[in-house]
Amino acid sequence: MSSTEVAVKTEIKARLIPVYIMGKKYEVPETLTIMKAIEYAGYKYIRGCGCRGGVCGACSTVYRKPGDYKIHVGLACQTVVEPDMYLTQIPFYPALRGTYDFTELTGKPEEIFEIYPELFRCVACNACTKVCPMDVQVMDYIAALKQGDIQKAAELSFDCIQCGLCASRCMGELPQYHIAQLARRISGAYLTPRAEHLKTMVANIETGRFNEGLDKLKAMDENTLKKTYQEREMEPATAGEDWAPKDNQYL
Repeated sequence: MSSTEVAVKTEIKARLIPVYIMGKKYEVPETLTIMKAIEYAGYKYIRGCGCRGGVCGACSTVYRKPGDYKIHVGLACQTVVEPDMYLTQIPFYPALRGTYDFTELTGKPEEIFEIYPELFRCVACNACTKVCPMDVQVMDYIAALKQGDIQKAAELSFDCIQCGLCASRCMGELPQYHIAQLARRISGAYLTPRAEHLKTMVANIETGRFNEGLDKLKAMDENTLKKTYQEREMEPATAGEDWAPKDNQYL
């Protein structure tokens, strides 16, 4: 660009579309997520906005589209607004959590059956799976638990974000996400094999093996610390599982 030319910046504005928030009509930019559209409409979040990254489950949303009889669901932080959508937020859905002392559990399926006897009210309608915004196979992990396979249930429910939408559509009125959480806790505490090096690392921490290195880092000024971090040896993107750094004094 020559000195005589003038750069002209063109501001591109998104088209405004109508959406209905809690029954009231608002005009919002069509490029926004539901969460940002609600803020654009003038609402201020006090709770239920969470991480805005699709992992906390605090912004579960139910909405309908014009001419569509279906009830749609999504996370407000990820779902983009559509013209004339009617939406409402469900930051919490009432579902009772079972009462138990986890230290008294031993990892048997019968313990889950006793804490959540409603597990066997499942009629396998699969409404829970269809409503899940994370595509978790909810009915399948409930079926696994009914068969006593806690480990399989824990694996199938791993991506659950505890939004509670599954419970909102359940004909058997199960608190699926609470049941799955207990399954994962039992799996982690009693069924998953312990890492071989865990005890060694804990012992190293307790004996102060890393204290000298930590003290050295804490004594650095900000610039030296940044330089040390930037020049550290990094694991190559194509490294195999047996890769180890040249300086392994703290491994």
